[in-house]
Amino acid sequence: MSTLPNVGTTGLANIVDNSTIMDNGIRPLIDGTPRITGRAFIAQCGPGDNLMMHAAIYRAQPGDIIVCHSGGTDPAVAGGNVCAVAQQRGIAGFVIDGNIRDVDEIRDMGLPVFARGLYPKPGSKKALVPAETVTVGGVEVRTGDIVVADEDGIVVVAAADAEQVFAKAAEKERAESEAGLAAWTADHRAKVLAALEAGGDFEGLPE
Repeated sequence: MSTLPNVGTTGLANIVDNSTIMDNGIRPLIDGTPRITGRAFIAQCGPGDNLMMHAAIYRAQPGDIIVCHSGGTDPAVAGGNVCAVAQQRGIAGFVIDGNIRDVDEIRDMGLPVFARGLYPKPGSKKALVPAETVTVGGVEVRTGDIVVADEDGIVVVAAADAEQVFAKAAEKERAESEAGLAAWTADHRAKVLAALEAGGDFEGLPE
């Protein structure tokens, strides 16, 4: 998002609580998937159903990331056509606690999709599942939260905290970059040595 500093998940993970980091089962299924940062638009599907995902691609706003829980079953909640429509409507990408299909089509269109896996058959389109929150990758997400997803993982930041969290993460990255590797190494070596000695290991570390 243009109003927030460009910070990846590793930078944010140094600042946020672990409860806001999704488990690593949700990942980019296509090599080279670019980082996405955007406002979450949530969708909770029923077991074996994808109606709420199909509704979400029309209800979400340009720049949003659709964050979906599949209902915990195998059928794919999104495929090539759903992703193509979403891309046409300006959706930034998908984060799905469930499966997708048509991975070759999605690779060709270049839409960033993070999911648990692949399954060739879609679900039905019958179940209305209203939701104020979804739990995706072990993280509770609300529409309006800020999501960052890249090849290192997925982090969710509450909308009210986003400006402060992103600024703090960006400042930490800037300070480390300006200090350089030599300063980082000296600080890191001292911390490792102190931790070893605290545990009773006094062998030391070579220079």
